[in-house]
Amino acid sequence: MSTKQSATSSRQSRIVVVDDDHEMRSLLEDSLSAEGYHVTVFPNAVAALEALGRSGPLSVEHVEGDIDLLISDIKMPQMDGLEFTARLKEIRPEIPIILITAFGSVETALEAMRRGAFHYVMKPFKLAEISVSVKKALEHRNLARDNSALVRELRKSWALGDVIGKSPAMKQVFDLVSRVSQATANVLITGESGTGKEMVARAIHNTGPRSNKPFVAINCTAIPETLLESELFGHAKGSFTGAYTRKRGLFEEAEGGTLFLDEIGDMNVGLQSKLLRVIQERKVRAVGENVGKTVDVRIIAATHKDLKQAIKEGLFREDLFYRLSVIPIVIPPLRQRREDIPVLAEHFLRKYSSANASKVDGFTRRAMGKLMAMRWEGNVRELENLVERAVVLTQGHLIDEADLPDGVTVSAEEFFTTTTGDFPTLEQLERRYMRLVLEKTGGKKEQAAQILGINRRTLYRKEREAGWVVADENEGEESEV
Repeated sequence: MSTKQSATSSRQSRIVVVDDDHEMRSLLEDSLSAEGYHVTVFPNAVAALEALGRSGPLSVEHVEGDIDLLISDIKMPQMDGLEFTARLKEIRPEIPIILITAFGSVETALEAMRRGAFHYVMKPFKLAEISVSVKKALEHRNLARDNSALVRELRKSWALGDVIGKSPAMKQVFDLVSRVSQATANVLITGESGTGKEMVARAIHNTGPRSNKPFVAINCTAIPETLLESELFGHAKGSFTGAYTRKRGLFEEAEGGTLFLDEIGDMNVGLQSKLLRVIQERKVRAVGENVGKTVDVRIIAATHKDLKQAIKEGLFREDLFYRLSVIPIVIPPLRQRREDIPVLAEHFLRKYSSANASKVDGFTRRAMGKLMAMRWEGNVRELENLVERAVVLTQGHLIDEADLPDGVTVSAEEFFTTTTGDFPTLEQLERRYMRLVLEKTGGKKEQAAQILGINRRTLYRKEREAGWVVADENEGEESEV
């Protein structure tokens, strides 16, 4: 094993080259080192596999074990590149692999990709071709790292149970959930279909003192009106045709826990009266029985309807509304919290990539831009469905714009209205956008300047003019873009 290193950057990409041909090995080592990469070479796959293994010097536990890319010949003694790829993927699946050979064929290329290779290059090749392949593979590796970092960040501050979001609106929901979960008061969750109302209800239950008791959910729309009363309150034996035994209702099933009444706005007025009585008396009486049974159940209701309008139309009891909405929680639609789209999309991608054993591990910038521009009338549920379909159908490692269906996108006027809410001047709009980009990049000036299409010095000047930073006498002038 030999190593060459150039001191051109604070974090050099580390590349391992495996080739039994000394001249080819040296050529790749010299070429990649000249480009600023940290290169480690091995004469055979056995030695490389040992070094990359659990106790080897290039293991993940080792201080130098963060390998970005591996380049290997296919035709080698002891262990060929295909077997090497398969075995390496078992112990270091995160490392992308480029395979090279002079004995390749279409079948060999397909087999290499099937075993987990990132790319396939045939000899003779130009060094420029290898350079391009290396850059693409490293971009893929960095994207995977970003996804891993996103997962860690997500677990820290962007999730509450299965509810995910980083927007100010969702942070307010998280804060409210954390406070009301410890109480016993009834909760009414409102929001459009697909916004995740049941997930919020589960988060309230799971983070409260009733978490070790049942969480029972029922959709008031999915069950016929004639059966809904029996489902909720139970029925006595012989109370109606087909009632051969006594049936416990969902209130009894949820004893000590939480009963989630989804789409409460679709419940008929007659049944609303009986539900109101249960809430007031804390007793439930099964159909066909005369004696009530005391129950200890917290009720969380949800609806996509405007219940106040339903009250005016005589479709919903006002007294029941106030009994249910002791603590109201409003879930905003996805189109009003677009900063949550990347976080949710990455979450669903990991979920369905794992479930389908897929190699897809990210989105291209064009694909994410398309997701951000869509209308999302089906909200989070629609986004989840779209990402699942893309994971199953995408053949490469990244979901691109072409892998996504042509959904309805928002108009410029609608996008502007939802993102600004007023009509600012051009100067105000520019400053708002700059502030947004700086927040999204964590204050990294170089990255923010690239997104804004200006140089770093111009960004600094605009920050100074806006009063966001103090002028630095050492800052010189630089031509503006």
